[in-house]
Amino acid sequence: MTKKFDSFTQFYPFYLAEHANVTCRRLHFVGSSLALMLIAWAIYSGSYSWLLVAIVQGYAWAWVGHFFFEKNKPATFQYPFYSFLGDWVMYKDMATGKIAF
Repeated sequence: MTKKFDSFTQFYPFYLAEHANVTCRRLHFVGSSLALMLIAWAIYSGSYSWLLVAIVQGYAWAWVGHFFFEKNKPATFQYPFYSFLGDWVMYKDMATGKIAF
């Protein structure tokens, strides 16, 4: 049964629990960083097909982390919007040292 979250504030602790493995978090960080670089490249080059590459590789790194290290299913499958927000909040929290990298 899928748990219901009424807000992102309620969801984020669940999201962090699904990312307890440091390797999984690191893979998320790498994937998100590469996605940002590819988005910048797409804008700079005017070749917007790189946006699709950014999305695919961003999720690929994260899913490797979940399937091989965290051993769970990505939250994206049940909570796509909150999970997307969670990725970027966790990214910020790791970049600022709030969460262990």
